[in-house]
Amino acid sequence: MISLSKKVCLLGDFAVGKTSLVRRFVYDLFDDKYLSTIGVKVSRKVIVLPRKDDIVELTLMLWDLTSTAEFDSVRISYLRGASGAILVCDLTRPATLDVLPGHLAELRQLNPAATFVLAANKADLIERHELTEAQVAQRAADLGIPYFITSAKTGANVEAAFRRLGKSIIGEDRE
Repeated sequence: MISLSKKVCLLGDFAVGKTSLVRRFVYDLFDDKYLSTIGVKVSRKVIVLPRKDDIVELTLMLWDLTSTAEFDSVRISYLRGASGAILVCDLTRPATLDVLPGHLAELRQLNPAATFVLAANKADLIERHELTEAQVAQRAADLGIPYFITSAKTGANVEAAFRRLGKSIIGEDRE
C-alpha cells in the first residue's frame, strides 16, 4: 500500500456550496444555514483508491477558500502547492459558471500539473435551476475536465466527484 497526502482546493463564487460539499464529503453532514467562509478552512479525508497492482491511501487536504475580494492578496499563497481543485458552480446562478475558467487558470499558473473536476451544485433545487446540464457539460468540455451534477444536501455525486479528482491526482483517471 502506498500512502500519499495531497492538497486540494475548492474554488468558486460565494454561496455556491463549497463548504457544504466538504462537510458532506468529510462528515456526511448538511446544514441549511449559510455561513460564509472567512479566509480558509482546512479539512481532511482519507480515501483508498486502486492504482495498477497496488492500493493508494490518499489523504486529501481540502482547502475551502473564501471568494471575497478582500482575500485576494493572500489567495495565491493558499493556492500554492495544490495538486488539484474542485471548481464549484451553483445551478441556480448562471454567473457562477462563468468565473470558473479564471479559477482554473489561476491555479494552473501556479501548478501546471494540477487536475480539476467541475461540481455543478444544488441539484436538489430543480425548480430554481437556471443552468442546464448541457451548459455545464459544454463548459467542462471547454476546460477539458470532468463534471458532476452534485447536491451537498442529498449527497448526490459528492463522493463521486472527490473520488474522481483523487484518481486524477494519482494518475488513475482513465475511464
